[in-house]
Amino acid sequence: MPYPVAHVMFFVFCICAIAVYTTLVALLRRNISSRNIMHILLLLFVGGFFALFPDIMAVYNILVNGTVEHCQIGTIPTHSLFFSSSAILFGTIIGYVAYREFGRAVYMGLFAEAAALSHLLLDDLDGADIQYFYPIYNRKISVFAYMDNGLARADLIPYLLTSYAYIIFIFTVMMLALFALNHLGFEFRYRSKK
Repeated sequence: MPYPVAHVMFFVFCICAIAVYTTLVALLRRNISSRNIMHILLLLFVGGFFALFPDIMAVYNILVNGTVEHCQIGTIPTHSLFFSSSAILFGTIIGYVAYREFGRAVYMGLFAEAAALSHLLLDDLDGADIQYFYPIYNRKISVFAYMDNGLARADLIPYLLTSYAYIIFIFTVMMLALFALNHLGFEFRYRSKK
């Protein structure tokens, strides 16, 4: 599995690249206040923390057991959609503490969820088997492993369905992050040339 810094960099520079771009443009134009910088740092903290969220048990196991085992909390796998969905709750709590507005807090929760899902994406890209559908389906799967088979080893329909499923998963995570960022102060709109 990738190193922790790779998870954070994948989320910040790949999933939230537009936020990095708009922040850099604002900094270069010098039209950003210290309050806005604190808001951006909070987003970076939340995104970075929840990009590492499925590996949260590694910290506990290193301190208590001296191992780096990190894929289970009891019987619940941390690398599943079920566990990662708890990022919405924790992100919303952090957002409410920071903004005192329920609407913005929910978008912070969605942003945290996108970060946690980006962790699963990167682990799957690396070839790890993940229990995506934990309570419903307990077997480990890796969608990228199926995409690498090609048409020679698989039928056309399963190959296409797997390819589309993974692209839709990536698209959904990116749109979730962009949707949350759009409501957290980053404006994305089309400007026609005049």
